[in-house]
Amino acid sequence: MSLSSSTRTRRSIQSLLVLALVAFGAIIVGCGGSDDSSGDGSGGTINLVAYSTPQQAYEEHLEPAFTESANGSGVEFTNSFGASGDQSRAVEAGQDADYVNFALETDITRLVDSGQVSPNWNKNKYKGIVTNSVVAMVVRPGNPLGIENFDDIVNNDDIEVVTPNPFTSGGARWNIMAVYGSAINSGKTPQQALDDVKNVLSKTPTQSESARVALQAFLGGTGDVLLSYENEAIAAQLAGEDVDYVVPESTILIEQPAAVIEGASQAATDFLDWNWTDEAQQIWQEQGYRSVNPQLLDREKFPVPAGLFTIAEFGGWDKVADEFFGDGTGSIFKIVQELGYSTE
Repeated sequence: MSLSSSTRTRRSIQSLLVLALVAFGAIIVGCGGSDDSSGDGSGGTINLVAYSTPQQAYEEHLEPAFTESANGSGVEFTNSFGASGDQSRAVEAGQDADYVNFALETDITRLVDSGQVSPNWNKNKYKGIVTNSVVAMVVRPGNPLGIENFDDIVNNDDIEVVTPNPFTSGGARWNIMAVYGSAINSGKTPQQALDDVKNVLSKTPTQSESARVALQAFLGGTGDVLLSYENEAIAAQLAGEDVDYVVPESTILIEQPAAVIEGASQAATDFLDWNWTDEAQQIWQEQGYRSVNPQLLDREKFPVPAGLFTIAEFGGWDKVADEFFGDGTGSIFKIVQELGYSTE
């Protein structure tokens, strides 16, 4: 039976309506998928690039905890850990990165100068610092040489010291400034303090590229004392290593910065912000780091040394990097070169 023209018209209109609804539904589904991929707790990948020592803290504790948070649901991490200066230069040269955590402020400001990190990266209540520590001395069980302060290293001609190379490792620079600042605080002149640094560096059989490699060398039997982050000593003990450590009465506060790369995903910013939450700061503290939140700092576990000083007392890292570690001109550059170690 043939259809009337009016019937054919109605059915054509109905068919067009169905097709329109199907197409509209596909658009809605597509829009919903896009929203899911860019909204809070929607997943994505964070390319994390950091200095060597917090690898275990990130991979085993902080990253899993963040993925259980509202903003971290579905987020995945790709990680790169190594000597701080090397890592910073790699990002500058184009290594994929969203979130960076280095040992020194200058390793962040290098990326500010290259346009990869916002100049406002440290404009918050914690000045961009996610964790604190202090320079400590890791010693053999029972501290057989009775090492209590940096002078004990300087005055012992037979001692062998482990510390990384200051031209690849941020941790090594903190170690050097701890020795230098402690000497200044004891009343020595700047030249005498530099002589102490040279004395200590002359007792290093090798200079590893990073603080983590230096720790591994010490645990493997190299040296009598390791200059290192306090958190590295605690991490070694948590891992069952038979070592002791001493926090000198006069030592330096280590401030470790983090930032997000310009154009990074919202997930990276969420992760950075989360690192300042009470939950994250407590995790950091459990892993041997000192909380940047004074109200959370466990002063029983982390007593504040009487002679604690900061890099600001020497003009901050921009000034120190030039005066002490500047290529060809810095006082430490000259010492390291004289001792025959690499300044590359």
